Amino acid sequence: MAYNLDELKTRMQKSITSLRDELAGLRTGRASASLLEPVTVEAYGSRMPLNQVATVTVPEARMLSVQVWDRSMANAVEKAIRDSGLGLNPMGEGQIIRVPLPELNEERRRELTKVAHNYAEAARVAVRHIRRDGMDALKKAEKDGDLGQDEARAQSDLVQKATDAAVAEIDQVVSAKEAEIMQV
Repeated sequence: MAYNLDELKTRMQKSITSLRDELAGLRTGRASASLLEPVTVEAYGSRMPLNQVATVTVPEARMLSVQVWDRSMANAVEKAIRDSGLGLNPMGEGQIIRVPLPELNEERRRELTKVAHNYAEAARVAVRHIRRDGMDALKKAEKDGDLGQDEARAQSDLVQKATDAAVAEIDQVVSAKEAEIMQV
């Protein structure tokens, strides 16, 4: 593997983006259309993501609205949401399914913050692995004579700075999510 700082930074950003996606799926007190992304529906003989059979909108802070495109799919969508393990109880009204979000109790909020911290730690580990890959590539380049000792040290400092920036961004993202979860 050849050393490329921009490629390392891109990989670190992908880890942060992945963390944001995982955190978006965590249910907080507020409704979010991404909450229903993991739901799959039995449709037309196969399992399909909910967003391929319906449109999810957020009409109120504690309510999701699912507009099913094919009226015959409404019951299957309702059942998929109910069986998704998200603790939601959808109410069908023809082609529109309303999904009220219940209040989170204190204990559940604490559990969700622990899950958020686990996601963050996984993202930090991924960033550290990327850093290690970069450092290994630098050592190899130095050993092969492609880089001088001073240049290798300067580059390794840049890799460390990129790592520190990525970890700081992860910490900031998870603390914002934690504040959102704990907000009553």
